[in-house]
Amino acid sequence: MKFASTLTATAVALTVASATYAENPMVGGAAMFETKNIVENAVNSADHTTLVAAVKAAGLVDTLQSPGPFTVFAPVNDAFAALPAGTVDTLLKPENKDMLTKVLTAHVVAGDWSAAEIARQARASADGFYHFNAVSGDALSAQVKGNSVYIYDENGNAGRVTIADVDQSNGVIHVVDAVLVPK
Repeated sequence: MKFASTLTATAVALTVASATYAENPMVGGAAMFETKNIVENAVNSADHTTLVAAVKAAGLVDTLQSPGPFTVFAPVNDAFAALPAGTVDTLLKPENKDMLTKVLTAHVVAGDWSAAEIARQARASADGFYHFNAVSGDALSAQVKGNSVYIYDENGNAGRVTIADVDQSNGVIHVVDAVLVPK
């Protein structure tokens, strides 16, 4: 009987530990590690090859490897593909580096913001939106619809957070299904 109660206590302890220290979700078929920074994890995601190429072209690798913390709304490849034809190719040209940097930094917020905290702020606001600024200075807004968090750019376009709370050593990534375009 003593063995059974010890076994039960151990199972409960492991369950609580697992819930407290849950592993990051997989992103783009790759494991995401809390001990790695945003860039180190993003380069392994098959769903973020366009974003990684853009970050490299904009010269933002060192910034996104710095201590931060940063909250990154990371558009998937399909989000970039949904932009008007030629947009990504145009942005990746060296002469458009400033524009590319502005677009990318419109997806980054200072601090480590969980989806739950963003949702809490949105629900607590009078208009149902949490209003905040990206590091680019552009306005972003968050809204909760059902069980999903949506991030809106200045043009009113929304990206749904499809994978939330991918913890990094220097912040958090929330995968989104749209590119947030600054004005």
